[in-house]
Amino acid sequence: MRVAVIHIGQETNDFNPVPTTLEGFRQFGIYEGDELLDRMAGRGQVGGMLDAVAACGMDIDWVPIISAWAMAGGRIDTESRLFFEERIGSLLRAAGRIDALVAHLHGACSAEGVDDVEGAQLGIARAVLGPAVPILLTLDHHANVTQQMVAHSTAIIGHRTQPHDVYDTGFLSGELLVRMLRGEVRPVIAWRKLRLITHQEQFLTSGGPMKEWFDQAREMEGDARVLAVAPCPMQPWLDVAEGGWAVTVTTNGDRALAERLAEESADFAWARREAFMVKQAVGIDAAVRQADAAAKGVVVLSDTGDTVFGGTAGDSNLILESILRQRIKGRALIPLISPGTARALAAAGEGAEVTLAVGGDSCPQFFSPLTVTGRVRKVAGGVVKVAVFQQPEFDQGITVVFEVGPVTLFVTERSGAAGNVPDVYRAFGIEPGDYQMAVLKTASNFQFFAPISSQVIRVDTRGPGQSDVKTLPWRRVPRPIWPMEEVGSWQG
Repeated sequence: MRVAVIHIGQETNDFNPVPTTLEGFRQFGIYEGDELLDRMAGRGQVGGMLDAVAACGMDIDWVPIISAWAMAGGRIDTESRLFFEERIGSLLRAAGRIDALVAHLHGACSAEGVDDVEGAQLGIARAVLGPAVPILLTLDHHANVTQQMVAHSTAIIGHRTQPHDVYDTGFLSGELLVRMLRGEVRPVIAWRKLRLITHQEQFLTSGGPMKEWFDQAREMEGDARVLAVAPCPMQPWLDVAEGGWAVTVTTNGDRALAERLAEESADFAWARREAFMVKQAVGIDAAVRQADAAAKGVVVLSDTGDTVFGGTAGDSNLILESILRQRIKGRALIPLISPGTARALAAAGEGAEVTLAVGGDSCPQFFSPLTVTGRVRKVAGGVVKVAVFQQPEFDQGITVVFEVGPVTLFVTERSGAAGNVPDVYRAFGIEPGDYQMAVLKTASNFQFFAPISSQVIRVDTRGPGQSDVKTLPWRRVPRPIWPMEEVGSWQG
């Protein structure tokens, strides 16, 4: 059996005006052919899939097409979209006979002028492969499921946890792939789209209403006829015509069962919509004081409005401003993604005392530059390797350690891991465990700091990733949609 593999991921935030370019993908690497399999062996969705198939003892001739991943951000530009469409089409055509395709995609990627990038990519693959070749699709659980995605897929699997266990998703796809190729199952898909968007503060699957919804999905999968149930609470900053939460149910040939379970899952989520909107974030000044007064560090301050893992640019200075204005004494570690600032500080050189405006580069509607004075401690750059992250290495460009009062600003030219992984700091001589507080540019991916952190405080910051979804400048999502409007049911 010859099975093709595609692995492309980017999560779009429509309220970040900075486009994602091919350079954003190249900083993490774009791989084709055997290099794809070699680099992903034992890790991520591709690694999980390979291991599952090996464990099942099935002999598969893998046909690696392309792997590319970029940090979440603004819409990908036209050049990037066309590049991936061309590579998918040409490489699949050149591959010869294909018995199945596994497409590991994110599901919430949009491009300039194109809302549904993954649906278009699947359409290209389907046009090359024809209607009979099975396409197994895996999605991030923050995917925006569309009609095109469902129409071009044979089976759909989604992440089962947030924070995501991407290896687990890949392993499940490998197990299902083997069953499909052996003719043991004949998948059919049903799905439901909900007129629902909520903020990200209740997205963790470890507790609350999200755990209840995902637990229901696992209970449904206890029926041997059910192959996969994928609840997809769309990430809340995607402004697209088919926007909204969704659920897909894949069963073994039983369409009536799939339709019934999809309906039940949609009803279950809708009934808990108020619980999904419960806010936990604390005002900026109060959060900073609370972190400073904590008996033990490291206190994680989650910059919810500037969640780089949710597609923001990483240039918010709101927590920095609060620390300096309130004359906080505790040492604070803050990442800042700002190409201009990184280059200016690098030009000044190590040891230089510099006064300049920092932050507020990308989104003037949310942030304004803040003038600070500090000392350049270190100037470096290059490829960073980390032990625990979705990508094993990346190039974050010029990197400057800039001391401003009690704050260590970690200024980078590119996103990298956005300072959300301790090993990134350690690569430049900084031990995060020495700090009273650390700002993370994420609304939910605190797991990397968990071994050294004492508590997590969500900070109610404004920005392209803010929790206040009602006041974001929506233009394309279907209306009415809850909670922007009162809606009688999830159907609208």
